[in-house]
Amino acid sequence: MYQFAELLRLNKPIGIFLLFWPCAWSLAMTQWFTVNDNLFIKYLILFFIGSIVMRSAGCVYNDIVDKNIDSKVQRTKKRLIASKKISVKTAWIIILLLLIPAIVILFQFNNFSRILGLSSGLLILTYPFMKRITFWPQLFLGFTFNWGVLLAWSVFFENLKIETIILYAAAIFWTLGYDTIYALQDRRDDLKIKIKSTAIKFKHDIKNFLFFCYISLIILLIALGALTDRSFLYFILIITSSAHLIYQVLLIKKANSNDREKIQKVFNSNNFFGLLIFLIFFLETYNA
Repeated sequence: MYQFAELLRLNKPIGIFLLFWPCAWSLAMTQWFTVNDNLFIKYLILFFIGSIVMRSAGCVYNDIVDKNIDSKVQRTKKRLIASKKISVKTAWIIILLLLIPAIVILFQFNNFSRILGLSSGLLILTYPFMKRITFWPQLFLGFTFNWGVLLAWSVFFENLKIETIILYAAAIFWTLGYDTIYALQDRRDDLKIKIKSTAIKFKHDIKNFLFFCYISLIILLIALGALTDRSFLYFILIITSSAHLIYQVLLIKKANSNDREKIQKVFNSNNFFGLLIFLIFFLETYNA
């Protein structure tokens, strides 16, 4: 049972929350336009369950694709597929089983949302290969990991609007920042086996790159507030929340590739930021 949880990364739930929070932001944003507490709670639960299922399936798929790479990286060499404790065939069966509840959840939504959800499949299938061909796999992860922003909006309105695109872009910059931090753990091994990442591309200027990502995130959230005529409190809280992002960058500046525990803690702290933005969005529902 523990091996199963380890394969699905249920023992490391941070990924579930980083997938879930952008969905929750988008669901909270829908309530700025049409307050429906019952549907909001229903969809919040469905998206949380969906985040668990899809993140688990994504981890297994990623381990299948990266089994030869993982075996050469210190942090990942003991993963179950890379160490051949679980066969690739068994892993594919697990993915298929995980897709059953994912499809059941998707079909709770309208037709537009079903099509939108299924269209993310191409991003999910291609993302693990990006580290082999581009220094920007973190950007591709941003496009993939935050698709739930678009989907969560569409379950209420069956369309996409400029507000949704702005929030999607903001979430992408967030992912670009925190996944660059995550990639710092493997930078030395990645260089040896010629795997690409933004952590390598900007290895001499990580601090400024992270500032760029996080400043872009905050600017987009401010722009979203201006476009939707948010309260003064919204802008104060969004600007205040940037203190946590600045704190992350300053901590990373003092770390190096050997400080894996410190890097992991900084990465994990993004769960707090995701919750913070959700609470700001949720508060704005009843403060506007």
